Amino acid sequence: MGDMANSTVDFYPKNQRRELNHAGGFGCTLSELRSLMELRGAEAIQKVQEAYTDVSGLCRRLKTSPTEACGNVASGGENEGESEAGWIEGAAILLSVICVVLVTAFNDWSKEKQFRGLQSRIEQEQKFTVIRNGQQVQIPVSELVVGDIAQVKYGDLLPADGVLIQGNDLKIDESSLTGESDHVRKSVDKDPMLLSGTHVMEGSGRMVVTAVGVNSQTGIIFTLLGAGGEEEEKKDKKAPQKKTEQQDGAVENNQNKAKKQDGAVAMEMQPLKSAEGGEMEEREKKKTSVPKKEKSVLQGKLTKLAVQIGKAGLVMSAITVIILVLYFVIETFVIAGRTWLAECTPVYVQYFVKFFIIGVTVLVVAVPEGLPLAVTISLAYSVKKMMKDNNLVRHLDACETMGNATAICSDKTGTLTTNRMTVVQSYMGDTHYKEAPDPSNLTPKTLDLLVHAIAINSAYTTKILPPEKEGGLPRQVGNKTECALLGFVVGLQRDYQPVREQIPEEKLYKVYTFNSVRKSMSTVTCMPDGGYRLFSKGASEIVLKKCTNILNSNGELRSFRPRDRDEMVRKVIEPMACDGLRTICIAYRDFPAGKEPDWDNENDIVIDLTCIAVVGIEDPVRPEVPDAIRKCQRAGITVRMVTGDNINTARAIAAKCGIIQPGEDFLCLEGKEFNRRIRNEKGEIEQERLDKIWPKLRVLARSSPTDKHTLVKGIIDSTIGDQRQVVAVTGDGTNDGPALKKADVGFAMGIAGTDVAKEASDIILTDDNFSSIVKAVMWGRNVYDSISKFLQFQLTVNVVAVIVAFTGACITQDSPLKAVQMLWVNLIMDTFASLALATEPPTEALLLRKPYGRNKPLISRTMMKNILGHAVYQLTIIFTLLFVGEVFFDIDSGRNAPLHSPPSEHYTIIFNTFVMMQLFNEINARKIHGERNVFNGIFGNPIFCSIVLGTFGIQIVIVQFGGKPFSCSPLNTEQWLWCLFVGVGELVWGQVIAAIPTSQLKCLKEAGHGPSKDEITDEEMAEDEEEIDHAERELRRGQILWFRGLNRIQTQIRVVKAFRSSLYGGLEKPDTKTSIHNFMTTPEFLINDYIHNIPLIDDTDVEESECPPRRCFRASPPPSPNKNNNAIDSGIYLSTVVSKTPTSSSSPVSPLHSMETSL
Repeated sequence: MGDMANSTVDFYPKNQRRELNHAGGFGCTLSELRSLMELRGAEAIQKVQEAYTDVSGLCRRLKTSPTEACGNVASGGENEGESEAGWIEGAAILLSVICVVLVTAFNDWSKEKQFRGLQSRIEQEQKFTVIRNGQQVQIPVSELVVGDIAQVKYGDLLPADGVLIQGNDLKIDESSLTGESDHVRKSVDKDPMLLSGTHVMEGSGRMVVTAVGVNSQTGIIFTLLGAGGEEEEKKDKKAPQKKTEQQDGAVENNQNKAKKQDGAVAMEMQPLKSAEGGEMEEREKKKTSVPKKEKSVLQGKLTKLAVQIGKAGLVMSAITVIILVLYFVIETFVIAGRTWLAECTPVYVQYFVKFFIIGVTVLVVAVPEGLPLAVTISLAYSVKKMMKDNNLVRHLDACETMGNATAICSDKTGTLTTNRMTVVQSYMGDTHYKEAPDPSNLTPKTLDLLVHAIAINSAYTTKILPPEKEGGLPRQVGNKTECALLGFVVGLQRDYQPVREQIPEEKLYKVYTFNSVRKSMSTVTCMPDGGYRLFSKGASEIVLKKCTNILNSNGELRSFRPRDRDEMVRKVIEPMACDGLRTICIAYRDFPAGKEPDWDNENDIVIDLTCIAVVGIEDPVRPEVPDAIRKCQRAGITVRMVTGDNINTARAIAAKCGIIQPGEDFLCLEGKEFNRRIRNEKGEIEQERLDKIWPKLRVLARSSPTDKHTLVKGIIDSTIGDQRQVVAVTGDGTNDGPALKKADVGFAMGIAGTDVAKEASDIILTDDNFSSIVKAVMWGRNVYDSISKFLQFQLTVNVVAVIVAFTGACITQDSPLKAVQMLWVNLIMDTFASLALATEPPTEALLLRKPYGRNKPLISRTMMKNILGHAVYQLTIIFTLLFVGEVFFDIDSGRNAPLHSPPSEHYTIIFNTFVMMQLFNEINARKIHGERNVFNGIFGNPIFCSIVLGTFGIQIVIVQFGGKPFSCSPLNTEQWLWCLFVGVGELVWGQVIAAIPTSQLKCLKEAGHGPSKDEITDEEMAEDEEEIDHAERELRRGQILWFRGLNRIQTQIRVVKAFRSSLYGGLEKPDTKTSIHNFMTTPEFLINDYIHNIPLIDDTDVEESECPPRRCFRASPPPSPNKNNNAIDSGIYLSTVVSKTPTSSSSPVSPLHSMETSL
């Protein structure tokens, strides 16, 4: 945000200087405005009246006008770039280490810079509508200045403080400042103060800006936190990830930031909570106030894998050092029988240091420190490229999570459709017009009422402007549905502008703005005779219910009874909806002069309407959407449409998009029906009921924001199926906030989306287009595959290098690969390989497989086969060279060389061959699913080619001119050709490995699984039930053990029972509760295990006819659970009901029988 009328960073000294200037230039000082903005309600009005007579007086003092607003304003302020250079010389090891560190640092720096670029882009993208020189313009928030006249509307996040000049039914959510979740009604005469950081929840209006930047209410709070300086603000924006940790510990410190981000959505959650009971309410509160903590799927798997590899490396290096030391000590002091002489100590110490260096070398090679680097590069590269595909990524891990998405809940308007509405059918004067009607067919009265109803009862900011290019379509500005209606007026050869000029916005008497509850908008105007006229428009089924009259073909009133309405629905509205049209009803009502109605009682006002027309608006499906949805379905992603439209329109659009196909088993539900099916008698949502619906649900129509959130939460929390669902959600409205926040990945619309939606989202679609989501899926899967490619390459090198160093050290007391050489190999492996393999561009082939899911291992069987296969080849070659290489090449042996001997050709050949094999294996590593053509698309990745060639070039330099620092001796052409030949052999060997079917190799283990189910439940338990203390957890364990005990007894009883049934033969069988199993399923003893699925009963219970398998303990919660019992917390309800079948008294009672009954 800019500062007071110019963008300055410094604080008070300048502010005070400026106060004097302002006092000279303006009619009020900074301190006056600051003290004014601290007042609320009646006090504020009183102050405005005392100091400035009214708001227009304040505008005059600020050298602005409520209508013309400011002239052009200039603002400045540039960010200085950062640059660092390091020029360090030193020994070779130091140089390699510096290389690794510098490359890592450079990557981190470039990622940071990209991220900051994204952040500033997001900030610049937040624009605000102001009036300058009498024209409406959209300017970046940072250019707002005091005195600007700003337009505020539903969904805006206010960027500055101001005083309301004119408002229509304006309601503001001030929870981010006050913590109160109730919406505050703003009006010029009651409470005109609008504050920065608050959200407009209803209505629209205009305000004069009185404070920006550090002088606005949000700015003042930042200043108090010591975060008022630009630097601090930048830091806060830069590290949204870091913020999560701080918020746990120091919520107070960061409260304002947290509120700013989450308050927006926390308040949206209100309607959701009321339905789910008090305990859920608390939990939801917790969830909304703390940002997402959980690691992404990939991070979880990688962390686990890195720890495992690290441990293995540490063990190997320790063993290496121990073996070397022992070997040396035994060889020198035991076998040779030497004594430790004081003058020889430095020599011995040098040997021990050499052993220690070898150990460290093994460790360095074993630990894949390139992993985080590869992830970072891959994500940063993807994020940068995704910008070109119209995906602005706000949270880095979102793009990787998107690769695992299994479900997409998409909005309809603007995402699947073009959001360029046009009226294509209409019903007026008892006639159904299938195309635009001829104005001569309509009576002047009907036409006049229609033009007035559309022109006045729509936002005055909505306009139809001439096309930008010759022959283009007229530009639609503002609400698209209203644009369609205005276009309809223009099509009837009428102009709406004169009507608006005749009744300007200030003269509108009362406005009931559109919101998701009303689903209609109404405006009241004063008539010349002192009466009032109300115009209303909205969803046809809602407005028609309020109509009692309709205009006939002569433009006269005719009564409109429920019977007529049903007929109209059947003959007009349903056929329109089946064509995929949105139906809007336009109506009016006249109030006679005299007693003024109570305008606040909306139910008595918007009633007894007269229907003027019903129009069918088409929003054509985007041409690329059907293909994009086909790709999603092929990739194993289910697309669901969640829309506020009626069921017929939604179904028609879904069929056009290909979301539903004829002959498929699918569900299309309306919000009401959906709620009826998923809630129990008490109105609580039950996961079991939801689980029956969501797998088949494809279209949810007439849905409220709560329904969308419920559906998303239900799918995410569901445990049916092999793996947990990963859900992506698209949304554009303020009401989509909760669902976007709840989803694994939230997509907000960049063009049509409100600030609240963008704030709650992870990725912003800059072109509002569904096909961009498919690109996001492709990039997400590509990230995952890039990491796997890198792992496959890295682990091959790790395995080989560790084994070579370890075995070599143990047999020849010296690692064939020296420390510096190892560091160079490490540089190739980690840094360059991560650059080369992580920047592979995605291909369409990625969309031909199913999502990996949360618990699929990172290293598949195929990859494990490749890693071990190539390791075998490389080890064979290296050990052959190590032990018989000197004979083959006819050179001196490098084994058992004295301590400071010069580098040998023998070991140089081993080093060179090793690097050549890695280079060619890097090409093999490009494919991880067993494909044969490893060169496919290699020239599409210039980074990969340049890195492979570059590494080859540097290797030549190291070998020929590296000398002592790199322990290399120059090689001749023949030796080089042999090294290359062995390297190329990697490619041939790769084909051999690809020919071995993975399915035959059952012995291979996979590695890098996601967190196991037990771990997940433990974590979720910890998150969900923080209130359960240790003792209660012990209690729960006790309960589980108790049930297991019951289980065992039950199995034994069943055996005895089987034995007894043969024994009783012809006798009458005793009529008892046949086993504990049935005893529990009858309602005498209901156990409800609906939080943790403790498998209380073995799979062997299938024979029991009375109870379906695994469902026995799943009865619904009792109507009044006993609140004292600890069992309540653990989700196990006990209740007793009167027995159904009395035990037959005549039956012979055996001891076993009585034991059974007592149990």
